[in-house]
Amino acid sequence: MSVGINRYKADLRELFFVLFEQFDFNSFAGKGPYESWDEETAKSILKETYRFSTEVLGPLNGSGDREGCKVVDGRVITPTGFKDAWKQLFEAGLKQIAVPTEFGGQGAPYALYALIEEITSGANTAFNMYPSLAWGAAEVIAQCGTELQKKKYAERMFNGIWGGTMCLTEPQAGSDVGAASCKAARQADGTYKISGNKIFISGGDHDLADNVIHLLLARVENAPPGTKGLSLFIVPRVRAADDGTLGELNDVAVTGIEHKMGINGSATCSLSFGENGNCIGELVGTAENQGMPQMFRMMNGARIAVGIQGLAVASSAYLNALEYAKDRKQGAHFTQFKDPKAPRVAIIQHPDVRRMLLEMKATTEGIRALVVKLASHRDQFHVLAGKDDDKAAYHMGQVDLLTPLVKAYGSDEAFRLCGIAQQVYGGAGFLKDWPVEQYTRDAKIFSIYEGTNHIQAMDLVARKLGQNGGANFQAFMSDLSNFVEANKSHPVFGKEVSYLATASEAVMGVAMGMMGWSQEGKVNLVPLVANRFLLAMSQLSVAYLLLDAGVKSEVALAKLPAEHADRAFYEGKRFSALWYARNVLPQAKNHAEVAMLEDATPMEITDANYANF
Repeated sequence: MSVGINRYKADLRELFFVLFEQFDFNSFAGKGPYESWDEETAKSILKETYRFSTEVLGPLNGSGDREGCKVVDGRVITPTGFKDAWKQLFEAGLKQIAVPTEFGGQGAPYALYALIEEITSGANTAFNMYPSLAWGAAEVIAQCGTELQKKKYAERMFNGIWGGTMCLTEPQAGSDVGAASCKAARQADGTYKISGNKIFISGGDHDLADNVIHLLLARVENAPPGTKGLSLFIVPRVRAADDGTLGELNDVAVTGIEHKMGINGSATCSLSFGENGNCIGELVGTAENQGMPQMFRMMNGARIAVGIQGLAVASSAYLNALEYAKDRKQGAHFTQFKDPKAPRVAIIQHPDVRRMLLEMKATTEGIRALVVKLASHRDQFHVLAGKDDDKAAYHMGQVDLLTPLVKAYGSDEAFRLCGIAQQVYGGAGFLKDWPVEQYTRDAKIFSIYEGTNHIQAMDLVARKLGQNGGANFQAFMSDLSNFVEANKSHPVFGKEVSYLATASEAVMGVAMGMMGWSQEGKVNLVPLVANRFLLAMSQLSVAYLLLDAGVKSEVALAKLPAEHADRAFYEGKRFSALWYARNVLPQAKNHAEVAMLEDATPMEITDANYANF
């Protein structure tokens, strides 16, 4: 199948603003583990990533979707061009930029890496899943494995010699990971014989690398029930000597690949382990029953990565829709709509199209700010760890708190915004001739995998709000309150900052209300409002960050001469903040009010009440 043309678009000026102006890259670059990094280097890498993505990855996005993956003689064959793109990606060093230097990487700040991931994911989500999963699995081994495992597996996975996966889901268990039944039998040499089946394994097999290393959850004999009894194992597709020399196959079989709505270039596999009784695995590290704490290191990173995927696809959908709206002429200007002789105008002149474009612009900018805020907290943690433990704990607490917001809001909004992009195109948006049709299909999975978004909501309300005695949530709300106090009389955003204060009080009220329900025997209400609370808190957070960007942009505008090219950009940030604060932020207050109605009808309706069939 022939390779197509690139449709991916990014606004590098916007990425530079978020990284360097809003979240002050220089506050952690050049310090601690990021000593060798500076703004000029980071900018050049983002530019190079964009060039690579539009020239190499972007043209493979549509063709990879149409061709999909196939199984030939037990191996997954990826779409035409993917194998060469994998080689070029690692030769260019783009995937190793944030890899620790001890594994051959450049140790870049995570905030920079997040934007690199946005660009590569936006250009080709399906392809980018393969190296990103390998990166995540390698990170777990690097943090939890033995020295030999780090050298043997992590280094090769970080550098694209071997791939990697995360094997959690089983047919009978789904998201109920504690019900996993894969078994691990101890062997005299310290290894384990693995047996069982896993499903929905992204990148579970492929032809991009010489080996695929599975991180697999299994239960050793007599282990405790539930998640506490799960251990994490390294299970290579091909066994290898300590020096990396490949040997015999490891009794891991592809039993099928899923035929999906989207991300068709990413092989979603069903895998059988030990069908012939000869699948060998080794513990990650040396301790049994540590599988979930170890795997969550990868899962948390994967959840953030899904939010970035959502941002990436939604942003490119917006920019493609914007380009189309500027070019497509249809209908008269709304002030002349009754005049049959009035000239046709570009559809960007129509009020509803302008509204849709501004909604996409504001929301994608806000999600990007949320992503980079989280990433910056992670970078600050690494700079401060061991030097100022209290500040370091604050920053890691913010990473934990914001993770479910980034994953859930980023993924839910991606699907919705891609649908809006299709609406801008009109009938053309439903056709495969234009990229937004694929973006919409690709985006749907984001709210489902790596923990459905209800799981993210329950993680937020049941774990993250009370984490560290509630200190993480209180610190976030305190930061927001300080912003309100500093900007309540702002000449441009003063009224909108008051909306922020009102929404903040409402969200805080729901958080307190949920605590009361737990004490009053109304725990059943918590899962019923969890998604609504996550949405309200996400809208509050995005409004806060867009207003923060707006305030910073007004400062920058005041320093520019009238003819400066950046004026239009900074003015655009003003309109993003104003629109979101006026049109979306009030919804957060409404969600909070609805949550406190204590509606329990979903629990009161009987199964028979739903329908008679």
